[in-house]
Amino acid sequence: MIGVVVNTLTVIVGSTIGLLFRKLIPEQWTDFIMKGLGLCTIYIGIDGALEGTNTLVTIISIAAGALIGAVLDLDGKLNRFASGLENRFKKEGCGGPTIAEGFVTASLLFCVGAMTIVGSLQAGLTGDNTMLYTKATLDFISSLIFAASLGIGVLLAAAFVLVFQGAIVLAAQAAAPLLTDYVVAEMTCVGSILIVGLALNILGVTNLKIMNFLPAIFLPILLCMVLQA
Repeated sequence: MIGVVVNTLTVIVGSTIGLLFRKLIPEQWTDFIMKGLGLCTIYIGIDGALEGTNTLVTIISIAAGALIGAVLDLDGKLNRFASGLENRFKKEGCGGPTIAEGFVTASLLFCVGAMTIVGSLQAGLTGDNTMLYTKATLDFISSLIFAASLGIGVLLAAAFVLVFQGAIVLAAQAAAPLLTDYVVAEMTCVGSILIVGLALNILGVTNLKIMNFLPAIFLPILLCMVLQA
């Protein structure tokens, strides 16, 4: 678990530094910086989406995942939780991204991808944290930049990093046979499509409830097993 802890700490430290820098950034620059981050996020999403090889898995995962998320009302629950934090941390009348937006954006960016899954599996199965240390370095830089524009929600995403990656490490023995290269690629593809959706939200093109799509990331595990059978 040491690699997961280090990764979580780098997100906390990077986000904290980013929040401190945020105070030095003129408010009129924030929207401009956000648009630039949106463009970078589109690139990250498209790059990851190309990992997938089975369009059917992607389509079914997105559709079924959206249905599950809507039934569970994941987006609504997150926003109700965030609204209490919003009143505490955000100044009255202050514009910009909400805590929920920062949390969802950062959580997906930090936890979607082959490096997260494979690195956590390696840590759990062999104790090799090398890939998680590399990811921690990247997440430190990313959290600093995103926290400067998206706010405290990025800092709160450190908890999601700890729980998500920690769960994979602890379940590595049982999960390893299921998370083949094929499955990881499809999970990365689905998650990256959600990242593109996040980017469109950041750019103001759409107002997608991305949290409701979150179950879609895990459905390729089941779908790939069915198709291979």
